[in-house]
Amino acid sequence: MIDQEGFRANVAVIIVNDQNKVFWGRRVNQSSWQFPQGGLNSGETPIEGMYRELKEEVGLMPYDVEVIAATQTWLRYRLPRFLIRRNCPLCIGQKQKWFLLRLKSPDSAVNLNANNKPEFDDWRWVNYWYPVDKVVAFKRKVYQKALEHFSPLVENQSSE
Repeated sequence: MIDQEGFRANVAVIIVNDQNKVFWGRRVNQSSWQFPQGGLNSGETPIEGMYRELKEEVGLMPYDVEVIAATQTWLRYRLPRFLIRRNCPLCIGQKQKWFLLRLKSPDSAVNLNANNKPEFDDWRWVNYWYPVDKVVAFKRKVYQKALEHFSPLVENQSSE
């Protein structure tokens, strides 16, 4: 679902544990790390897309998490020129609804192989602000905005 401006509708998920650390996943066969995220299917609401992506990418079910909050507006980022799809329709970036979830189940509930085509091949818990400086450069501003938006809801944040 790409809008008239060329932004693909997407959801992104920040999962926190009881120590207020966040889930940080390494993309399959890459050295880049990120939060779970993915595009919305036609007719799918952001909450439906979030639960689908959560299951596909991390193997978690709705009963494994508590939804703490979601952004009301879309947060956007542009893709670098070399990643822009020039085919129809043109996609210049992502517009994302962000969700903050708390993991209620044990870490063992995380299953990176829940899908036939895994998104991540490794994961770990990191301090709340750690991802801002570690995510790929073109996503840094949107990560900063999302983490700032949710920070009042997460206690005892720290830097790594």
